Amino acid sequence: MRRIEYTNSRSPLAPLCTSVPGASKKTKELTMGYRTTQWILMGIAALFMAVTQAQAAVFVQCPGDTDGDAIIDIVDPAHPDAQCIHLAAGDGFSTMGDGRILYGFGFSDITGELEADAMMAGMVNASFPAPLIVADEGQEIYLTLTNVGMMIRPDLFDPHTVHWHGFPEAAPIFDGVPDSSVSINMGSSLTYYYKTPGPGTYMYHCHVEATEHMQMGMLGNLYVRPLQNGTPYVYGGRTYTQFVYNDGDGSTGYDVEVPIQMGSFDPVFHDASENTQPLPFADMVDKYAMLNGRGYPDTVNPNPLPATNVEGGVVSQMASALVEATQGDRILLRLSNLNITRFYTLASSGIPMTVVGKDAKLLRGPTGLNLYYDTTSITLGGGEAMDVIMDTTDIAPGTYYLYTTNLNYLSNNTEDFGGMMTEIVIN
Repeated sequence: MRRIEYTNSRSPLAPLCTSVPGASKKTKELTMGYRTTQWILMGIAALFMAVTQAQAAVFVQCPGDTDGDAIIDIVDPAHPDAQCIHLAAGDGFSTMGDGRILYGFGFSDITGELEADAMMAGMVNASFPAPLIVADEGQEIYLTLTNVGMMIRPDLFDPHTVHWHGFPEAAPIFDGVPDSSVSINMGSSLTYYYKTPGPGTYMYHCHVEATEHMQMGMLGNLYVRPLQNGTPYVYGGRTYTQFVYNDGDGSTGYDVEVPIQMGSFDPVFHDASENTQPLPFADMVDKYAMLNGRGYPDTVNPNPLPATNVEGGVVSQMASALVEATQGDRILLRLSNLNITRFYTLASSGIPMTVVGKDAKLLRGPTGLNLYYDTTSITLGGGEAMDVIMDTTDIAPGTYYLYTTNLNYLSNNTEDFGGMMTEIVIN
């Protein structure tokens, strides 16, 4: 069997098929024809988006915003605690732990871009995981989602939504589930309104064709801070002003906070999507297990990963999974799993974990009895979250590990010593 190799470049001027000895002329012609067709479709899609943009389909709603960039310029007395966010839904690329670049779908933060510039700012700019969303209990959130389209797959006209997982919406239209709300078509916007619920760790994702869009990367960390924050409580001989929940006794106080989302990719599925092939839903097998969209050792890089070498070098993986603290600190791990294929278990080597909350609910009985429990590992399925506190008072300085006990996922596809693992550095 002879193999056709393609250039990694996305430039229309680059060769579309390398000269592989033995490859038939007919095969090369078919390959070049497919790539040429793809670029024609991309041109048509860009023209459609330009026309849509001229019709002012991008529309941001944000109280106190005077120019449509989702930044509050003048505080509206009727909405003094409002927070505005503008996300784009589109496609892009991310780098796996072994260096392989995978095509995916995702969200990007275009807050600060004017409405007229939003379409171009969001194209091929997907982040993985999606931009972190942090809110305070009771705060008003105005989240505008603009669908900028799939530039690498211009034949796809997929709508998108934002689903705040675990938040029972008062109005179904803002829930993001297509069956009971609305989806945003390419070139259009919708502003979601949230009156933030109780505190805890949540997550968000696109709910359109959820298996496909979540496998392709439309997943993000989201958490809500409690009203109790800022009020000093003494617990265990120490004073805390940051808490996971409104516990009333300081028992969920912490010093260091790190959100970590568990997830994984099937490279065959991603490649099939990029190359316009049938999607192997029934054969989906994830080979890249990750924390915050990275495989070890990239998980411990405190900086954004370098830009990919396609589509103008977009930086798409901003979230590190490195945990750093000083001896004596209490570390809060906001753990969530939006994987669609597996349950995953995370274990800690040498530092016990105290679970204080699950699925944005404080573990406390109706009589006020704490139901916290100590463990060395936690297991989460898709859509589950846990709030875990690690007390380092009696922990010697050094480097510890947080890793999956699914040992076959301590790899980056076929490359060993990677995957779903990160470091906890105690100074």
